[in-house]
Amino acid sequence: MTGTTTPRKPAAFRVDAPENEAGPGVGSADGTAKQKPAGRQPASYRMTMVRAEEDPFEAELASEAEDIELMTPPPARIPPRRMSYTKLAMSAFGLLFSLAVGLWIDDLIRSLYARAEWLGWIAVGLTAIGLFAVLVIVWREMAAIMRLNSVHRLRSSAEEAMADPKPTRARRVVKELMSVLASRPDTAAQRKRMKQLDGEIIDAPHLLELAETELLGPLDKQARRTVLAAAKRVSVVTAVSPRALVDIGYVLFEAMRLIRSLSYLYGARPGTIGLLRLSRDVIAHLAVTGSIAVGDGIIQQLVGHGIASKLSARLGEGVINGLMTARIGIAAMDLCRPLPFRHLKRPGMGDFLTELSRQVSGSGNNDKKTG
Repeated sequence: MTGTTTPRKPAAFRVDAPENEAGPGVGSADGTAKQKPAGRQPASYRMTMVRAEEDPFEAELASEAEDIELMTPPPARIPPRRMSYTKLAMSAFGLLFSLAVGLWIDDLIRSLYARAEWLGWIAVGLTAIGLFAVLVIVWREMAAIMRLNSVHRLRSSAEEAMADPKPTRARRVVKELMSVLASRPDTAAQRKRMKQLDGEIIDAPHLLELAETELLGPLDKQARRTVLAAAKRVSVVTAVSPRALVDIGYVLFEAMRLIRSLSYLYGARPGTIGLLRLSRDVIAHLAVTGSIAVGDGIIQQLVGHGIASKLSARLGEGVINGLMTARIGIAAMDLCRPLPFRHLKRPGMGDFLTELSRQVSGSGNNDKKTG
């Protein structure tokens, strides 16, 4: 005899939900209803705002930005020309040396005349040719110094015209600026545009702003490219040169060539004596403002942590020499530019760091691959 079984009660199941997520009133396999578990209760959180000076990452970025700004030299000023005892002594001994040379030439010509008359005439002719060449050289050097002094006077006149509300001085400054840049054919279109606008602008600051933007803006871009190219060459050559003496010689050579290029770019065109005086002013300004100080953070930013750990210290020295060349270029721009930086942005070290970092990183990657 078989026993009777109790029939199973019907139940509902959700196919798309797990067993533990069945809704309320939904039966399970054992016929019992399972309730939905209660959700998480909402909670509140307290957020603490960290100030920028307390954030270590912001502090590090601010420190690197401050180091970059400190590397940029302050605007260079033209030192006053005073009569000193050093100049007086050099002038006196220079004249004495000239008299000694003259007496030696006179004795030489007399001796040649005593030996043979035709030898004396040859000596006289050579002396005349030499004196003519010396006079031409002296005239060219004096003209170059006068051009350089005119650029310096133009800067002072521009600062005075900026403070004067009347446009008379400003128009005189713009006219002198166009005469300084007349030797550059690439500024012909800008000079023509300034002549067309002559008399239409009666505000002195606006007139000087237009002159600086139109006449000196393209030259400033070219000057930045010139400084950047010189900094790149110095960083590469000093990074691969085997001797420190070669580094010093090449840095000096590149600095002199950079100062000469910038002076010709802005229309000063100094001669040999003028170039030496201009170079002395640049070096004196950088010596007064302090030497370059590059922190470890900036070196790591330029070279990179991985590359810096594998390459030698020569790469870092090349970067520092390149930055030093950029500082010389910025100071030379201040002294050679006919107008001071007023409405256009003065270049800083941050303008050259990006390109130098790209070059250094590329050189480091190439050295790593070849190694």
